[in-house]
Amino acid sequence: MSSWISRVPGSRRPQRTALRAIRTVAVVALLVPVMLLPGRSSVAKANDANCPWMDAAQSPDVRAQELMNAMSLEQKMRWLDEQAANNPNQTTFSGVTYPAQVPCTPLITYADGPWEVTGVSGITTGFPVPIAETSSWDTRLSWLKGQAMGDEAFSEVRNGLLAPGINLARTPFGGRNAEFMGEDPLLAGAMAGQDIAGIETGNPTEPVEAVVKHWVANDQELDRQLSSSNVDDRTLHELDGLAFEIAINDGNPAGVMCSYNQINGIYACENPNTLTQYLKNQLGFKGFVVSDFGAVHSTAPSLNAGLDQELNRPRFYSPTNLEAALTAGTITETEIDNAAFRVARAAIAAGLFDHPMPATPAANASTPAHLDLAKTLAEEGTVLLKNNGALPIAGQGLKIAVIGPTASATPSNGVSAKTVCTSNGEPSAACSNNPGFTAPIDAITSRASQDGDTVTFDNGSNLASAAATASAANVAIVFGYYTEGEGADRTNINLDNNGDALISAVAATNPNTIVVLETGSAVLMPWLDQVNGVFEAWYPGVQQGPALAALLFGDVNPSGHLPVTFPRSTGDLPTAGSAAQYPGVFANGSTVRPPGDRTSIRQVNYTEGLEFGHRWYDAHGLAPLFPFGFGLSYTTFAVDHLQVTPTVVQATKPIHVHFRLTNTGSRTGTQVEQVYLTLPAASGEPPKRLVGWARTTLAPGQFQNVEVIVDPTSADHPLSYWDAGSSNWTTTAGTYTVSVGSSVDSIDESDVILVH
Repeated sequence: MSSWISRVPGSRRPQRTALRAIRTVAVVALLVPVMLLPGRSSVAKANDANCPWMDAAQSPDVRAQELMNAMSLEQKMRWLDEQAANNPNQTTFSGVTYPAQVPCTPLITYADGPWEVTGVSGITTGFPVPIAETSSWDTRLSWLKGQAMGDEAFSEVRNGLLAPGINLARTPFGGRNAEFMGEDPLLAGAMAGQDIAGIETGNPTEPVEAVVKHWVANDQELDRQLSSSNVDDRTLHELDGLAFEIAINDGNPAGVMCSYNQINGIYACENPNTLTQYLKNQLGFKGFVVSDFGAVHSTAPSLNAGLDQELNRPRFYSPTNLEAALTAGTITETEIDNAAFRVARAAIAAGLFDHPMPATPAANASTPAHLDLAKTLAEEGTVLLKNNGALPIAGQGLKIAVIGPTASATPSNGVSAKTVCTSNGEPSAACSNNPGFTAPIDAITSRASQDGDTVTFDNGSNLASAAATASAANVAIVFGYYTEGEGADRTNINLDNNGDALISAVAATNPNTIVVLETGSAVLMPWLDQVNGVFEAWYPGVQQGPALAALLFGDVNPSGHLPVTFPRSTGDLPTAGSAAQYPGVFANGSTVRPPGDRTSIRQVNYTEGLEFGHRWYDAHGLAPLFPFGFGLSYTTFAVDHLQVTPTVVQATKPIHVHFRLTNTGSRTGTQVEQVYLTLPAASGEPPKRLVGWARTTLAPGQFQNVEVIVDPTSADHPLSYWDAGSSNWTTTAGTYTVSVGSSVDSIDESDVILVH
C-alpha cells in the first residue's frame, strides 16, 4: 500500500499523481472563453471590441484593468457592494440606485457553505461538519469535498461559496467550533487549503469562488459583535493568522471575509493592521476582502483599512456615502478603483466571467457520488476514543440495544438524528430534504440482521426504561449529544438532555456499553470508566447511519484522530486562568453585560499567548482526557527506524523524516503518524509543534517506509517564530527535537538535529 507524503519542498499540496493531473486539466480548462452574458443571447468572443476584458488569453490583471477602464466611477462603486456587484442587470438595491453596469458582466451569487451549500431551492448534501472532516487528517478528502460542494453550488446557480471557516478552537465553549477545523494552525490551514482548491479548481467548467472566513481571532460567539480579541502580534501570527496564511498559500481563495469582532480595539473590517499590513502586505493576498453580514461600521475607515466589499445590501458603501467621503477628502477615487479591481480580478481569475451558470437551479444537486463521499468523510472523521474489547461488534444472534434520541429519525421531544446531522442544533435542509439521509438505528438494524442479531430501540427519555432495555441486551449502544451553533457559546461541555445520567444508567445495567458521541467539540465524560467503548462522531451528516454501522461492526476500521484536546475538566483549559481570558470582561470587571447596554465592548485577553490547545497541556505537564492527535484502531501499529536527515540543517533546506511503520495487528488499517518539532528554549516556543503527518494504510503484517518532508520555507514556517520587533519570521540556531507519534502525547521515536 502507498502512504501519502504530507509535506514536500516548495509545495503545500498533496503529491498524488491523480490529483496533480486533475489540477493540470483544471488550469487548462479555465482558459477556455465560454460566457453566456446576462441579457444577451450570444457568447462573448475574445475579440469583442465592446468587451475586451472577455479575452481569456489575457491575464486576469490585464482583463480586470480593461474592465476598470470601461466603467464610470459609479459603476466601479457597484463592485464595492455584494448585491450591486453580483446582479449586473439590476439597478436598485434596498432603495439605493446605481447606473446600469457595463455589458459582459456575469451574475455572481454567494451561498454559505462550511459543510453544505445552504439557502438554495434544490437539495444539497449535508456533509459531516468541518471538525469531523479535519479529524480524518486526509487532505485528499478535503479536496474532494470542496469539489463536490463547488459542483452543487454551481448546479444551484451559486458561483461563490462563503467557505471554509478556519478560526482555531481557543475554547471548547465556542459556538461555531464544529464549523471550523480544530486547534492546530497547520492542520486547520492544510485541510482548509485543499477545501478551497477543490471548490475553485475541481470543476473547470463550473467555476466557484471560495471566500475563507473569518479574519481574524474570531474565536467566540458570545458578544461577537461587541467584543475585542486582545492578542499580541506574535500569538496572532503563530496561531489564528498562521492557519489563514497556510490556507491562502495552499488554496489561493478568491476572497477573505473579515469578522465581527474587534482586534485590539479596532473592528476587524476597518482594522488597517490586520487587513492591509498583515493580510495584503505581509501575506501578499491578491484577492478581495468582504465583510461578514453587518460587520461594517464605517465608510472611510473601512475602505482606507482595506475592506473591498460590503456583504449584502449597500449601507456604508452606498454611492451616497462614498461620494460624501470623496467630497470630504477622507477617501480617494484610487481607493475605490483598487477595491473594485480586486473584486473583479478575483472573479475573472476564478473563471466566473467565462462560464455562465445554469438558467435554473437543479431540483437535486446531491449525487450518489456525493453521498458516498459524505459516508467516507463520516467514517474517516469518527474517532475511536476507547475500546475495552467491545468493538467491533461480533457474534451471531446478539441482542443489541440502541438508546438515545439522536439515533432515530423520529423526534423525541424535538430531538432526532437530524438534530445532530450538521451544526446549529436543528435539522438543515440538506439533511431534512435529502433522500439519502439514513438514521443510525435504521442502518444498525439493517447491518445487524446480516449476523442474525436483533435490535431494540429506546429514545432514552426515561432512565428506568432505558436501563431495562439495556439490561436485556448483549450490547448497549448509547447515543449522547450536545448542540451548538452560530450566535451563542455553550455554557458547559457536558452532554445535553440528561445525557450523562442516561449513559451511567445504561452502563450500570449492561457492562458491555458502547457510547457514540455527537458533539461539536470536546466533551466531558464523567462516565468514561463505566463503559467499554467510545466513539466521537461529531455531527456526521446525511450518511451518519451507514458510516456508524460500518464502524461499529468493523466493516470499516476507525482511522480518525482528534483535531482538538479533550480536557479532564474545564479547570484545565488554557483559558481557565481568569475571566478576562474567557468569556471576557467589561470595564467594571463583570462578565455579564449591563442590562440595556448595547455599546460596551467585552474585553477578551489572550494572555495564554502561545500556550494554546495541545501546547498548553504539554507546557504545563497536564494530562488531558484525550490528547490532540489521539485515535484508536481495530489493529495496532509500530514505528521504528527513525532517521532524520540532514542532522545539521540550514534554515532554508528541507528536512527528511524517515521511519518504518508496521501493522502489527490482524486487520487492515490506516494510521495517521504525526511529526512534531520542539524548538530550542531560546525561541520561547512551547513544545511540541506539529510540522507534518502521513496517513498510511497497511494490511496485517505489512510495513511501509514512510517519509515526511519538512520544508523550512513553507507557509507554516516550521523552524521559525514570529519576531514582533522585526515583524519577521526568525529561526533560532540550536538543537531541535524531531518526534514521531500517533498523538502529541504518544511519541514513538525521537531524534535531534542541529539548525544553524
